[in-house]
Amino acid sequence: MSIKRRALTIGGTVACALGTGYFMQMGSDSAAPLHARAPGAVQQEVAAPSGVSDVDDFALFNVEQITLTSALPDRGAPSRLTEPAFEDAKGAGDAIDTIVLADTPRDPVAPKLGCDVTARAQPAAMASVELTVEAPCFGNQRAAIHHSGLVFTDVTDETGALQVTVPALSETAVFVVAFPNGKGAVTMAKVSDLDDYERVVLQWSGVDGLQIHAREFGASYGEQGHVWHAAAEGYGHVVRLGDAETFAPQLAEVYSFPLARNVQAGTIDLTVEAEVTSANCGRDISAQSLERRGASSLRTRDLILAMPDCDATGDFLVLNNLVEDLKIAAK
Repeated sequence: MSIKRRALTIGGTVACALGTGYFMQMGSDSAAPLHARAPGAVQQEVAAPSGVSDVDDFALFNVEQITLTSALPDRGAPSRLTEPAFEDAKGAGDAIDTIVLADTPRDPVAPKLGCDVTARAQPAAMASVELTVEAPCFGNQRAAIHHSGLVFTDVTDETGALQVTVPALSETAVFVVAFPNGKGAVTMAKVSDLDDYERVVLQWSGVDGLQIHAREFGASYGEQGHVWHAAAEGYGHVVRLGDAETFAPQLAEVYSFPLARNVQAGTIDLTVEAEVTSANCGRDISAQSLERRGASSLRTRDLILAMPDCDATGDFLVLNNLVEDLKIAAK
């Protein structure tokens, strides 16, 4: 790669100890650090009693217990309005009959507007899940996708549809799709081949240009075995998730190594790289890593990346030791 790099090991620190858990935030548009956000409130709907459609219906629920003290005039002899104002309008001696309007039709008990959000998850190749979202009333809308601590934001098309393939992080892969107004859907899929892959995730908020680079079995940059999201030149591959053009984007990169295909033993060097830009120079970037190694449980780690001053704009930092290297045994 023909870009300038600075190999810094002090630019990134681990802010929290390793832990196992499920990280989830619903409907968050903030660009705050991932580990500082509270889960969104759970919305509830209260159903009206059967047969009741609106507030007026509640006023009629006990009408048979009411005794009327007056009634309309006999329909055979309609009452007449004889006030002077009406006589002037109709002419002397004329009369206006009372008009009784028909009842206004009531709203349907359960209106069908066709705005339901649905999601479907299907197992895909390489221990992944193909996620399909249909939201007819949310065309060109930002949606947050949650899965076992992984969070990224994407955008539906003009019809409200969204389709994305996500590397799974659990065998029972549950996905939550959430729109900013709290609407959403939940779906799941079984992933039977997950133990055949080792998987490392880097996720962050904002467009800070973070990247995972894997150099498999001693490979150098640009050689066979150097794998990142713009080049797959080895056994493994990197997938980037999320749309950087959304408001307050949440992005992620996932490196997957297929254990079943490996024919040699050795080390895969994993580094986090960050481009120094005018938007991030001189400040800290909050990120998070998630690691699933073989059949072991998912591990999470919060990261703080200390960016250099703005005179380094345009450089790329190579941050070592933020993500543990993979130790691979030959099959």
